Amino acid sequence: MIQRVMPDLMGLKNILVINDEAHHCYREKPNTDDEDDTDDLKGDEKKEAEKNREAARLWISGLEAVNRNIGITRVIDLSATPFFLSGSGYAEGTLFPWTMSDFSLMDAIECGIVKLPRVPVADNIPGSEMPMFRDLWSHIRTRMPKKGRGKGDTLDPLSLPTQLQTALEALYGHYEKTYQLWQDAGIRVPPCFIIVCNNTATSKLVYDYISGFTRQNTDGSTSFENGRLALFRNFDEHGNPYPRPNTLLIDSEQLESGEALEDNFRAMANDEIERFRREIVERTGDIRQGENLTDQDLLREVMNTVGKNGRLGGSIRCVVSVSMLTEGWDANTVTHVLGVRAFGTQLLCEQVIGRALRRQSYDLNEQGLFNTEYADVLGIPFDFTAKPVISPPQPPRETIQVKAVRPERDALEIRFPRIEGYRIELPEERLTAEFNEDSIMELTPDLVGATETQNSGIIGERVDLNLVHTGDVRPSQVLYELTSHLVLTKWRDQGEEPKLHLFGQLKRITKQWLDTCLVCKGGTYPAQLRYKTLADMACERITAGITRAFIGTNPIKVLPDPYNPIGTTSHVNFNTSKPNRWETDSRLSHVNWVVTDSDWEAEFCRVVEKHPRVKAYVKNQGLGLEVPYRYGSESRRFLPDFIVRIDDGNPDELLNLIVEIKGYRREDAKEKKATMENYWVPGVNNSGQYGRWAFAEFKDVFAMDMDFKTKVEAEFNKMIESTLNNNK
Repeated sequence: MIQRVMPDLMGLKNILVINDEAHHCYREKPNTDDEDDTDDLKGDEKKEAEKNREAARLWISGLEAVNRNIGITRVIDLSATPFFLSGSGYAEGTLFPWTMSDFSLMDAIECGIVKLPRVPVADNIPGSEMPMFRDLWSHIRTRMPKKGRGKGDTLDPLSLPTQLQTALEALYGHYEKTYQLWQDAGIRVPPCFIIVCNNTATSKLVYDYISGFTRQNTDGSTSFENGRLALFRNFDEHGNPYPRPNTLLIDSEQLESGEALEDNFRAMANDEIERFRREIVERTGDIRQGENLTDQDLLREVMNTVGKNGRLGGSIRCVVSVSMLTEGWDANTVTHVLGVRAFGTQLLCEQVIGRALRRQSYDLNEQGLFNTEYADVLGIPFDFTAKPVISPPQPPRETIQVKAVRPERDALEIRFPRIEGYRIELPEERLTAEFNEDSIMELTPDLVGATETQNSGIIGERVDLNLVHTGDVRPSQVLYELTSHLVLTKWRDQGEEPKLHLFGQLKRITKQWLDTCLVCKGGTYPAQLRYKTLADMACERITAGITRAFIGTNPIKVLPDPYNPIGTTSHVNFNTSKPNRWETDSRLSHVNWVVTDSDWEAEFCRVVEKHPRVKAYVKNQGLGLEVPYRYGSESRRFLPDFIVRIDDGNPDELLNLIVEIKGYRREDAKEKKATMENYWVPGVNNSGQYGRWAFAEFKDVFAMDMDFKTKVEAEFNKMIESTLNNNK
């Protein structure tokens, strides 16, 4: 192995080894299988730990092989983060016991020899332990691609999660001010904004979103979408690429493809390329290497010279990457960092933040000190006071089987339709809309992401990141863009042209909705409706209002699951160790247990079982009742809480009441209720095949100061009476 990998060492003795980035080189702690410290980790964090462990094993094993066959006199480790990683078997963050000198990042920050990182310390979203943009990934991870490019369907850059778009917009707003300050000061290179992503699919989405891209339409045509952040655009307003890019995508797939640089880049950057060519010849003494520069060579040089005037990367304002900016990349013009990935270890946090901490100037001021330089950071949960992580042992839990009791309770079986979609034909001559309280859309920090974030370091000035600059967008522009989106997405059949003749009517209805139903709170602005996800959500509310106006005159049809059109309580059978559960009355439920998510669900079960009109009920867990609905750009499935069968005096059949228990209503709760009332219930009842159905949302109890149990029972009685009156 040594002969193959390191032939130059053969024949030598007394080798001195200097390990750079030596936090990746150690022998893991011997563990038994039941002591594996990665067992408590999940998802990306577990993969990261396993990757760390394998890298350390390979490195130290190689050195041990060299020592056995040749002999090593001494090993000197160099690392900015000399502590054990997760996956090592030791408590993460424990300092290596062979450390002789440790000058930590905190020491460097306190001494002022690096920039001062400012991270979110507060925002305007109440009730959370950590500001949203301190750990952005935990809020968006389920909506981001799991695999790299080329391993799935074509993804839409404009459908990035709203929290990510808001984080980009907020940090970019501060970058704009920094950029102008640098311009006014006559600095010849721009400040650099770096974005570190979880995989190549995410990096391409973010890159296209901020720099611009060409969309491939379903009919084979293409359309141009310019970048959403003006200073980072790589195209002019006509879709022509700039010869020198403002934003650089640098990851393994981009390096292999060589597509990051435009065809005329070589012509525009001829002087810098010639300088690079001469440096290669001087460094290697090989003229051929200087003559045969590939696009990959140029791309690497652009990355390595970011922030250096007169070099290939001197004009780069933004760098989007995957893992290539964690170690060994040291531009001194980085002022803003955004993390769009999991950060399972403080080591990784320090590595990525470290890319931004090299000072631009080491000149002393009049007081003989360094001027303070800042780096503003979002999305990286860096802890200034990180300690070793020790996981306490967890007590075991009892496991029970939740199942339908057969055949003893088969008379209590509840059957329900499994619906896949809806169909409605609306008139086109004269469109009207009926908006109600569920049509109201509140733009809040909880929906769009924190709109006021305060960044601070351990010392120094604080800075506020906000969306004030988006308030300059004209209302007429918001109206036009939202109406256009409505026509193109909701009034366009598959494979057909959009119904442009309805633009005027839909614009009138859209203006009515904007005037009466859009509420902006907490530092949000109507311009946030330009986010595709929020635009889709607004269009759903508008379309639901139009549908509501024609209920009764244009019957809604449901599309049942073609393979399993009917669900039943007979199929419930699963195990759970959740401690909160309610044992059901054998006279009222086909299923033996209700696994409750909170105390108020248990109280609901108590009230249901004592109500004289209730004949059967079941919790929708392991049952399979799913309601398809749209939330923004996503197709989702809603799982209501309960089905309750009620004797409403009808001699032919019982009423099936679907109950949703809601305390705090977010915007998605309005979409669920609107779907149930405007599509699912009318469509199922119109079919005549599945019995009679109704829907009720149980919500007001949680806002009351009255006795909890008394109020729950009173509200339930009121809800049933109201439902019975509506179905007579």
